[in-house]
Amino acid sequence: MNKSDQMMPEQVLNLLSGENKENPFSIFAQIRKAGSVISIPNPFGQTDSKAWLVVHMDEAIQVLKQHAIYTVDPKTIENDKSFRDKMANDVDSSSPDTFFTGKSMLFADGVDHRRLRMLVSKAFTPRYMEGLRSRVQEIADELLDQVQSQGEMDIVKDYAYPLPINVISEMLGVPHEDREKLKVWSTAIANGLGLGKQDPTVGKHLQEFGEYTEMLVEEKRKNPSDDLISQLIAIEEQGERLEKSELISMITLLIFAGHETTSNLIATGTMMLFEHPEQLEMLKADLTLVPSAVEELLRFNGPSTIVGPRFAKEDTRLGGQQIKKGDLLLVMVKAANRDEKVFTDSEDLDIKRKIDRHLAFGHGLHVCLGSPLARIEGDIAFTTLLKRMPNLRLSIPKEKVEWQFSLSSQSLDSLPVAF
Repeated sequence: MNKSDQMMPEQVLNLLSGENKENPFSIFAQIRKAGSVISIPNPFGQTDSKAWLVVHMDEAIQVLKQHAIYTVDPKTIENDKSFRDKMANDVDSSSPDTFFTGKSMLFADGVDHRRLRMLVSKAFTPRYMEGLRSRVQEIADELLDQVQSQGEMDIVKDYAYPLPINVISEMLGVPHEDREKLKVWSTAIANGLGLGKQDPTVGKHLQEFGEYTEMLVEEKRKNPSDDLISQLIAIEEQGERLEKSELISMITLLIFAGHETTSNLIATGTMMLFEHPEQLEMLKADLTLVPSAVEELLRFNGPSTIVGPRFAKEDTRLGGQQIKKGDLLLVMVKAANRDEKVFTDSEDLDIKRKIDRHLAFGHGLHVCLGSPLARIEGDIAFTTLLKRMPNLRLSIPKEKVEWQFSLSSQSLDSLPVAF
């Protein structure tokens, strides 16, 4: 491996921490050439265990699927510490848990994960999601009604963010007047976390988010209604199946994950179409291609750069590398989704591409619970946008669009358009 290859892992860590604003995909391509599993400096500063980037599809699926070998919960490994231990130090110990500091599905495996997932899985079945399609359509039309006569809008602020946050808030029973708070907390948490990076205000926002959710739960206890939070409270009150701390963690996770990734899909996907005008014209000419386009946009530049870190529970081999118990593995789904071994012309956007699989929603036990809803929202969002605004175009130079590299994602804070 030459000197430039050796610098690639450092550049990737800089990208994930938000310090490097380069095009990540050229770096990912160079990493893939170097191998499937690449040793990197541990982004959490630990010196007693190695860290690895997993960048090819086959090895990525192995890590995400083999739960007996790779865990999301480092506390199952003796004497292991993680980034969550550092985060917990910045949050008042008397504060309610959140998805990041408490016991949520993100950081549970085995029996605990199955139990927690089962409790909400009935509300996230494809059939139930399809039943929401008419309401998602109403919300999309209502949002575009507000800007149609203006001839311009900000895709992120006027459409990509409010569409999914209104959908998930209605599902959960979050009052309309509180949704602006959720935006503040979610943005601060997403933008303030990265590998090897933590904004000092993140702990405060997590604490406020948890305290708000605890208040919301207490209100629902007194005045239950036909929403998912009320259903989860009923389960908790039956005892043994859901603890109060798990309930708060679960709700904060559903609120955060229920809109953050879909918002990124809509905004980033729109930008990708602007950058590939021939694909945009093809899509406008045939809106039946939208479901296929959504899958390709997810593959090409999906919301997440990595999925939750995994930790080796035992010594093993992966991609020709010797992995030791306690080692950290970062599965870079954006890199794996452009694996040349799996996708022909993998660096090209092709909305007609036939895709058997991609990792934008993860894989295995921890595959995204809300993926059916995200697909419906993406389908409706792009179809409605292009049907009602066929002359949609970027209203600032492409070079002035500012990308935000944060947490495990690449996103847009603003995308001004005209139509």
